[in-house]
Amino acid sequence: MNAAGPDELPRDAGPMPLPSPLPGVDVWMCGLARAPDEVRALAASLSAAEAARTARFGRDDLRERYVVGRATLRALLGARLGCAPAEVVIGRGERGRPYAVDAGGLDFNVSHTAGVALIAVANDVRIGVDIERGDRQLNVDGVARKFMAPDEQRRLGALAQDARRRALLRLWTCKEAMSKATGDALAAPFRRMSVAIDGGLRLANGPAPYRPDAWRLEAVAAPGAFLATVALWHRD
Repeated sequence: MNAAGPDELPRDAGPMPLPSPLPGVDVWMCGLARAPDEVRALAASLSAAEAARTARFGRDDLRERYVVGRATLRALLGARLGCAPAEVVIGRGERGRPYAVDAGGLDFNVSHTAGVALIAVANDVRIGVDIERGDRQLNVDGVARKFMAPDEQRRLGALAQDARRRALLRLWTCKEAMSKATGDALAAPFRRMSVAIDGGLRLANGPAPYRPDAWRLEAVAAPGAFLATVALWHRD
């Protein structure tokens, strides 16, 4: 078993259910490292398009992580849909956002970091997730200037150095989760989306489609040093 810090998920761990952050939302975390024989077995459930994408990765570790993550997603969706993992049809919707074809109101989203994946599934609502290592070191002031709203920058500036870093990571997980729910990714208007993280998570202000009354944000109880957020988008 691969080494992991205290209370962290081992990098070769299978999908572990996490406490549901909101009613109707299921969340799993899994490691993306596997033995070669297991990677080959998991690859059998991938579609032809996924197999072709696997071959385009230039490094073995990236190929293996993709196979494990995609196969795990297929297994979890197949369990929800009552079919084999290889029978799950994953298409591309608005802005290339993946979705499960013929799955009714089922929606899913996936986030990766540091050799682990976070997978979330919800019914009748668009979902986005993001996960980051809580001990990640980054240029806090530079990221804040580029991606945070003016009021967020002011609040961050009032914090001590490490508290500012962790607050920025939490804000990032919120904004990234929302942008993944819409499919906007880094094209989302991050500097116009103001998120409050004191006393719970909430979108305080933003342009359409990032209006506060359409969104619900909730922290995910991820193990160890990880920070994760789920965003639910209730579209009109």
